[in-house]
Amino acid sequence: MKWWMSRAWWPRRMRVWEPEVRVLIVVNIANADAVVQASRVAGWLVAEGFQPILTTGDARGTGLEEYAVSPSEVGEPLLAVALGGDGTILKAVHILGEAEVPLLGINLGRLGFLSGASGENILDAISSALAGEARIERRATLIAEVVMGGRPVGRYRALNEVALVRGATGRVVEIETSVNGLRVQTMRCDGLIVATPTGSTAYALSAGGPIASPEVECMLVVPVAAHTLAARALVLGSHDVVELRMPDPIRGGARLQIDGDVLPGRQEIESLTVRRAATDVLLARLDGRDFFEVVRQEFLGA
Repeated sequence: MKWWMSRAWWPRRMRVWEPEVRVLIVVNIANADAVVQASRVAGWLVAEGFQPILTTGDARGTGLEEYAVSPSEVGEPLLAVALGGDGTILKAVHILGEAEVPLLGINLGRLGFLSGASGENILDAISSALAGEARIERRATLIAEVVMGGRPVGRYRALNEVALVRGATGRVVEIETSVNGLRVQTMRCDGLIVATPTGSTAYALSAGGPIASPEVECMLVVPVAAHTLAARALVLGSHDVVELRMPDPIRGGARLQIDGDVLPGRQEIESLTVRRAATDVLLARLDGRDFFEVVRQEFLGA
């Protein structure tokens, strides 16, 4: 066989003539170990013939400015690598937008519920993911559309949850919940959470919601500190559409949270429509852990 026909040689050499094959690195820049590992990963990727990219903030925080791109320039890389904890994985999800790109979380933080590999053999894990050896878990996401002042003002994607919660005044909020256009309940509470099965182990769990396997096709609606004895979480189908309305948006003072991040600026939200997104998050896993094994390890300490 001619040297240039070798299958072992071909994929790596092809990168010389193909457009650059990009790998997104997302970093918790507040974690010193993650910053060090980002430089190590970037150098290894270059040596292997890949083009590392980081968003401008991460590039500046890690000293890797030569690989900086704006969020709009990220596109669809071959792989995304998140160096940190679950918060860094959520950050990567929002950077990728609605692109379905395998996302490998390297756990360098405290909570590694979404991570697919430990921080012990980082380069081996990335190499295995690039070789297609990772197990891919499809995780449903939500799309939230916000109306303020009688017009739509934003569209947001969430992996864990969308939450409408009380603002800085500390006053309880009154929220009307409808499902598929039919009013279900009006409740005075600290907020309402609409969560995916993935998000059932996040904010929704803290509010007393059930744990749902990520394989279940559902959405959860979970009240936060409801001022009633009849408050219950709702388990809905994945194709249902949830609308949360504020009868008095000015007095209500509710704020919108997407995966734990509060949207900036003054908010007089009139309504919030939440549905399952058309695209999923692709979590790359190399650790072989089962979902309920992770639940036991992370929440029960067993």
